[in-house]
Amino acid sequence: MATTDSVLDREALAYARALLKPPLKRENLLGALGAALFAAIAALGFAVAMIMAPPVTTSKLALEPSPASAEVVSASENN
Repeated sequence: MATTDSVLDREALAYARALLKPPLKRENLLGALGAALFAAIAALGFAVAMIMAPPVTTSKLALEPSPASAEVVSASENN
């Protein structure tokens, strides 16, 4: 009798072995998805705040003229 001739069904035996194996642990992706969702919402919030916020200064600040430039301005006003 050859070794390939057997009464046992190979497919049924493979199915039974698969059932006896311990189940594989699946990784929980909720933590990663939660962190990605938080980062996306935070980025959108910062983008909206950046668009809606008024500019820091609305006009150029007037600097006090230095004494040398004040003399030049006053001399040009007299002409």
